[in-house]
Amino acid sequence: MRRIPVQRRSAEKVDRMLDAAAALLDEGGYDALSTRTVAARTGMPIGSIYRFFSDKRSLADALTRRNLEHFVARIEPKLAGARQWDPVIDAVVDEYLDMKATVPGFAVLDFGDNREVARTLAGLLGVGVNPILVAVEAADALLRAHHDDPELVEETKQLLRSYLGRRLPPPVGDR
Repeated sequence: MRRIPVQRRSAEKVDRMLDAAAALLDEGGYDALSTRTVAARTGMPIGSIYRFFSDKRSLADALTRRNLEHFVARIEPKLAGARQWDPVIDAVVDEYLDMKATVPGFAVLDFGDNREVARTLAGLLGVGVNPILVAVEAADALLRAHHDDPELVEETKQLLRSYLGRRLPPPVGDR
């Protein structure tokens, strides 16, 4: 982003821009997203869009950051006090699938950079980043391709349980 909104009105304006970008992604994929289409969708002058975003890539980047923030806000209470991998994996995978099905634009962009997702999850769980990155990469590949197959979703969870259970101690919980 070119600037971070400071005032509530500006933050609301940016949220409207990001909501419009997410809707455009759902309607036509990444090719449908542009600063002009966001301006048209929101009814804002193109200059208002450019005040915060330099191009469609910066819009997409901001949307992926917002997705990760929402994801963390949704899973953090579910991870509090977790002392085993099973409930952690269930919470993380189930929330990802729920967002994929319900959050506009998420199915196209989700979180963007898996390294950022891994750093965030490792920090929440009090564990090392590299094993979490391997788990995130594996889950990302499997769930992108098979998110609508309950048996393969369960197999993905089993894979994560097995791998993380061998590589890391149980999560710390209540960090």
